[in-house]
Amino acid sequence: MLVRARAFFSTVNPPVFIASAVVVVGFVLFGVLAPELAHRVFSSVHGFITEHFGWFYLLAVTGFLIFLLWIAFSSYGSIRLGDAGERPAFGFVAWFSMLFSCGMGIGLVFWSVAEPILHYQTPPTGNGETADAAAQAMVLTFFHWGLHAWAIYVVLGLTLAYFSFRHGLPLTIRSIFYPLLGDRIYGPIGHAIDVLAVFGTLFGLATSLGLGAMQLNTGLNFLTGMPVTPWHQVGLIGVITAIAVLSVVSGLSRGLKWLSILNMGLAVALMLFVFLAGPTLFNIRFFLDSTGSYLQQIVGLSLAADAIGGSEWQKGWTIFYWAWWIAWSPFVALFIARVSRGRTIREFIGGVLVLPSLFVFAWLTIFGGTALHMELFGVGGQGAGIAAAVAEDETTALYLTLQNLPWTTLSSVVTTVLIATYFITSSDSGTHVVDALVSQGSRRSPTRQRVIWGITEGAVAATLLIVGGERALESLQTGSIAAGLPVSIILLFACWALFRALRREYKVEGVKPPWP
Repeated sequence: MLVRARAFFSTVNPPVFIASAVVVVGFVLFGVLAPELAHRVFSSVHGFITEHFGWFYLLAVTGFLIFLLWIAFSSYGSIRLGDAGERPAFGFVAWFSMLFSCGMGIGLVFWSVAEPILHYQTPPTGNGETADAAAQAMVLTFFHWGLHAWAIYVVLGLTLAYFSFRHGLPLTIRSIFYPLLGDRIYGPIGHAIDVLAVFGTLFGLATSLGLGAMQLNTGLNFLTGMPVTPWHQVGLIGVITAIAVLSVVSGLSRGLKWLSILNMGLAVALMLFVFLAGPTLFNIRFFLDSTGSYLQQIVGLSLAADAIGGSEWQKGWTIFYWAWWIAWSPFVALFIARVSRGRTIREFIGGVLVLPSLFVFAWLTIFGGTALHMELFGVGGQGAGIAAAVAEDETTALYLTLQNLPWTTLSSVVTTVLIATYFITSSDSGTHVVDALVSQGSRRSPTRQRVIWGITEGAVAATLLIVGGERALESLQTGSIAAGLPVSIILLFACWALFRALRREYKVEGVKPPWP
């Protein structure tokens, strides 16, 4: 037993592992045993942050985007994230599929219809359920899921990849503090940084797995009549977690790589079907209209603090999203950095910032635009009833849209499988990230260690569904969002650290600076 324990801890960083376990157990017990109190505490913290630090989120996220665009168009963009002449570890299709599946896959499926419809019903200004409200609804959805969201991931992911692949530091969040702390990143301060990252990753995943199980349960209810209950959702989590653990055991180059390619193929097939079966010409025009309006309004939306109106809408949507993406950024950034070795900085920024945003815009237009068209122009002379259904239950939005198109059963089956595969890849990639954080960045940790974390993610989500229901999930989600404030400081420091390191590399290797 002693030998086995030593073998286990040969790669595990004990302080991070133990502290992370204590944090996980403590918050789960708090959310489960005192859900009402947890909800009040986390809601109060979240309300305080959005009220007093909303302006900070707006400036920070806009600054990330500007910084990345500057880096991409500078001479630094040609620097390779790895050794000189090193080729990318994954082909473009596999790379894009994995980073997209990790970054937004399951959330994008969940909100593709629901968010545009909700903005259409209750816009921040003006009357709802009008043509103008529909047009602005898509612009706002683009804003929340587009360049700004991906910029948050890219800033941290690029910095991690640079310090790890060019300077040999561990692929953990603590490494970006090396320019300031030096070897002290291996001490208590570094441990605390990685524990915070583990916290955000685990509880972000638990929330997404719970919400994904709910939507999967809704899909199976449409297809097979399966009752929508917490116990059925727990069963789904068990099945999906088992498959995800098998994928984790098989490794990045086999299980996760091919699952990511599969769900990207399913996503493209479903998107093409809805595009052709739905209002095709309308969606082409709507895409152009929405993209143009988004680009026209991007500066105003980026800095819209609503000092006079004090809009609760902005706190509930834009500030909520920025805090949520930031809280999730250690998880996504670590994973996209891990699969991006061999890319140039310019390729990394283009591949993780621009291309996913374009794909997201097309996806949102096709699904959200189709639903809005049904609501605006009616089906058989009447509205499709999607807006009324979304007001009651967001999980039904996509399935109700598909019910108004041909081949409803087939498309619903594909959608349900797509949700399941995104479910699996999210859990799989999250397991790899948590494993790296508690293993000092090691890529050779014991398989059983990854299995433990994979099961833990499913167990946390299942426990919350059984005991606390959706209310506990919401409480813990709010708690993880509150972690966005300290993580945003980490991201700002990442910008400074990367800029400083790139300048130093210019001086050593003669890279032409991006200024006269």
